Amino acid sequence: MSEDLENLTARVRACRICVEHPLGRPLPHEPRPVLLPSSTARILLASQAPGTKVHISGMPFTDASGDRLRSWLGVSSDEFYDTRNFAIVPMGFCFPGQDAKGGDLPPRRECAPAWRAGLMALMPQIDLVLTIGIYAQSWHMGAARGGSLTETVRNWRAIWDAPGSPKVLPLPHPSWRNTGWLKKNPWFEMDLLPLLRSEIRSRLA
Repeated sequence: MSEDLENLTARVRACRICVEHPLGRPLPHEPRPVLLPSSTARILLASQAPGTKVHISGMPFTDASGDRLRSWLGVSSDEFYDTRNFAIVPMGFCFPGQDAKGGDLPPRRECAPAWRAGLMALMPQIDLVLTIGIYAQSWHMGAARGGSLTETVRNWRAIWDAPGSPKVLPLPHPSWRNTGWLKKNPWFEMDLLPLLRSEIRSRLA
């Protein structure tokens, strides 16, 4: 990791903005920012926010969502957590808490405006961004994002073929809550995942 990126990452990991200067209600627990940026990886996992297990472990995707995501990517845990391969930078760095139904709240609104542009500027080598969920798609895709997650992911071929760098692929969140979505949209596993795995493997070679 470059010195500048290492210094900025240290500042992010010490961040308390959602407790000391929150937008709305403060974070209901002690902040624990989780991210794995990289100055060498070509692939960025632009994810949503840590869940309860990740908040405890301090490492991204140490849960069932991570197992499903690694299966989608066709990589082992060792490959996944090697920062020469992947940078993992969620839209919200801390577990945001849960709603009344037990679902995770959206990423905190403070994180992306405070830190994301600076982190991206220090990772110019990224040439593939996997936008996981609507919050990452909104930030990284702008007007290319559709009116819903399904519309955006269904339009993946046009998004992939668009000129410019880095290349972007939209993905649903790998949460178990999206199992029904995967069953209703079999084209995701049949059409998108083979290209995704091929692109991942070519960059890890």
